[in-house]
Amino acid sequence: RELLRLVEERDDVVVLSADMGNAVADLRERRPDRYFEFGIAETNTVSVAAGMASCGLIPYVVSMGPFGAIKCAEQLRADVAATRLPVRFVARLSGLAMGFFGASHHAVEDLAIARSITNLTVAAPSDENAAAALLRSTVEHDGPVFFRVSEGGGAQVYADVPVIEHGRFVQVRDGSDATVIATGVGVGAAVGAARLLEPDGVSLAVLDAAYLKPLDEEAILRAAEATGAILTVEEHNVVGGLGTAVAEVLGRRRVAVDLRVHGLPDDDLDVATPAALLERYGLTPQGVADQVQALLAVR
Repeated sequence: RELLRLVEERDDVVVLSADMGNAVADLRERRPDRYFEFGIAETNTVSVAAGMASCGLIPYVVSMGPFGAIKCAEQLRADVAATRLPVRFVARLSGLAMGFFGASHHAVEDLAIARSITNLTVAAPSDENAAAALLRSTVEHDGPVFFRVSEGGGAQVYADVPVIEHGRFVQVRDGSDATVIATGVGVGAAVGAARLLEPDGVSLAVLDAAYLKPLDEEAILRAAEATGAILTVEEHNVVGGLGTAVAEVLGRRRVAVDLRVHGLPDDDLDVATPAALLERYGLTPQGVADQVQALLAVR
């Protein structure tokens, strides 16, 4: 819906689909002049988007997450990011959202890949309202943006479209005993965990890492000072994602803090529905609450 609004409001926004037409069906029907379908040809779609951007347009490439960052890494790096073209890559159904199709459809390395590409902004909304906020707030951004959208069954975090500043975390919940820094569906799980822990007297702060690049280093440092215990939560391999990024900041700044990284194991993952996989790997309110308890137990 937000893409349709952007197309209706601006003359320079176009949408390129890599076999994702059903995801933007309203836009395709109402503004066929701004919609371009490329089928299962993700790399070609990104290269064409780069050409459009070089002519003054703002192209939004909509692709399935499992075939986004991995297949298109070369085009994102060489065609888009190297020249700082304003291409927006929307990787839908990322994480475990397509887990019932097996390993080929697990998109659990994309944040690590996207983070490592110079000049590429990386954003990961926690729900539909956050996605709308990020799409709208980055339309004027002078450079490429990678949006990682899970859609794997996470809880609603925001009642309305929030204000998300570029490169900043959102303080979703205040707390004094520990801080959860989460991204994507992990944010809703963290909020649920905070509610579960309240009867036990645990006060849990929750930060929404809507941007992974640029990373809100000051928010990380404030969390370390405020609670002294940080748990990162992500629907992504524990290698190279949010947890790695937070650890890099704390290490570089020489900050002593209890840190625990919670995400998907660096191993072959199971095949199941998204809900079953989130349960299996502890990306639920109870799973996150258990991780918080384990973090606090070693203090």
